[in-house]
Amino acid sequence: MLSGIIRFLPKHSGQGMKNLIRKGHSDDVFGETMHIRENVPKQEILAGRRVYLRPFGRDDLPYIEKWSNDAELRRLTGEVAPMSRAETEKWYKELLADKDRMWFAIVLKKGGRVIGEAGLLRMFRPWRNSDMTIIIGERDAWGKGYGTEAGHLLLDYAFRRLGFHRISIGVVGFNKRALRFWESLGFKKEGVKRDEYYYDDEYSDGIMMSILEDEYKKAPKDAVGKKQGISKRASLQSI
Repeated sequence: MLSGIIRFLPKHSGQGMKNLIRKGHSDDVFGETMHIRENVPKQEILAGRRVYLRPFGRDDLPYIEKWSNDAELRRLTGEVAPMSRAETEKWYKELLADKDRMWFAIVLKKGGRVIGEAGLLRMFRPWRNSDMTIIIGERDAWGKGYGTEAGHLLLDYAFRRLGFHRISIGVVGFNKRALRFWESLGFKKEGVKRDEYYYDDEYSDGIMMSILEDEYKKAPKDAVGKKQGISKRASLQSI
């Protein structure tokens, strides 16, 4: 579980600013150049001690179909409905065409088993902002620290390699375990969307959280170092 943002949500609230920039305004619309790194390859393999993140491929779609058909997982992550194979194919086609999204499979180094998915989405480079998600879909992989390691790998990649300044997530309010998870990665609560989610005849708040690059880089060594299976910087392997 441990989701941040579900796969299908309305566009980023910065859509209006995106439209301004697409109509010819420069990235220094606020009077300063945004130092986002554009010359980084589309995606890379992020290797940790026990897991690695690799670009999500079409052969991974059966996992999306399987996890979306897990009712408890949907409840915890805020997913609305199961996905058929045809729907996963459509989702993947949209993923490939979306320049503002990167998706990874979370894979165990021992045995090469896929246990989850992780991604950066609604990446808005002029503001150096992105949303993030992590889902450990295989239930027998819950509670073993794989999500934490994957989270640090992706945050390290987003901040140090891609040059983002702010990473945001949204969590279903009743998922206390997920809230503790994101707080352990350094995310801070910054707002509540009252009664945002509706499931099984009940409403639940949406909790908005974020982490800034200086907060991540200044975190105690134990929070981002060998304890979580990565070196000072995540190991990057070109694909």
